[in-house]
Amino acid sequence: MSIAYIFCKLRPFISACTLTVISAFPAANANLPRKDLITVNRQDSFPGASPPVLTAKAVVLFDAHTGVILFRQNETQPRQVASTQKLLTALIIAESGDLDKSVVIKRSDTMEPPLKLGLQPGETYTRRTLLTAMLMKSANDVAAALARDNASSAVAFAEKMNRRMAKLHGNTSHFGNPNGLPLNGQYSTAQDMASVARAAYAHPLLRGIVNCRTYHFRLNNGKIRILCNTNCLLKYSFCNGMKTGYTKRAGHCLIASGKWKEREVIAVILGVPVRSRIWKEAQSLLTYGLGMRPEEIAAAQLISASRTNVHAAIFKPKRVLRRG
Repeated sequence: MSIAYIFCKLRPFISACTLTVISAFPAANANLPRKDLITVNRQDSFPGASPPVLTAKAVVLFDAHTGVILFRQNETQPRQVASTQKLLTALIIAESGDLDKSVVIKRSDTMEPPLKLGLQPGETYTRRTLLTAMLMKSANDVAAALARDNASSAVAFAEKMNRRMAKLHGNTSHFGNPNGLPLNGQYSTAQDMASVARAAYAHPLLRGIVNCRTYHFRLNNGKIRILCNTNCLLKYSFCNGMKTGYTKRAGHCLIASGKWKEREVIAVILGVPVRSRIWKEAQSLLTYGLGMRPEEIAAAQLISASRTNVHAAIFKPKRVLRRG
């Protein structure tokens, strides 16, 4: 009687399965490169569910509350993570408090490369406003202003990032700037960024911001600029955040969270070569982790932009916010 036959017979009674896609035998994997190893660990909610096929260089999918890993691939491989590391920047700013204090923009903040919001020296905004703009639009000048305000310089803030990551038990990361722009010696892993994502997901303010699709940003001259969230996956009702990223060296990156019925999961996806693929692969991972049926996925696409404008002050999405 074959092992495959026995497994098929026992599968309905197994509460959770752990599969190594290449081989069920460790000896067969001994001489294979680490990048070829994919591990799946979840309970299927309906027959026929199968893990997604991905082009991402590194991935981890996990339960947002328990931290149990549901899918992983090269999760400990060091690599650049682009602007997804702004999630760590945001976590530090949010945890530092006093978010209604004003920040005066300096010329050095405005010298960052794109993407930028176009802040001007001498302008004044609250930390809360800048935090929201950074997460929604991934603006590098905003990240620079927040880091300087928090720690006097980008270098000093990067040290804070490294210390905070260590407290999150991230052992394979080193940060040199607050925005994720390319820098030699700066790196992280999908596993370490999963720790950041889980901490940010548990923070009410951050969770409220990343779940919104648009934000009314009031400039100092009184004009309103509508910022659209860079996370295109928010067009699905099951997606409730988190952060995008891209550089040529890092590839397309995304940390995405989702909720469906009683399940909540987070996916960290790094190094997708083609932009259009990042959304497809993130959708596949989230819906796989959430145990959604194809008809449920189809029905989950939002018809209208109902999640618009974040009211960060009370930690929940609202329709209109006009703060400066």
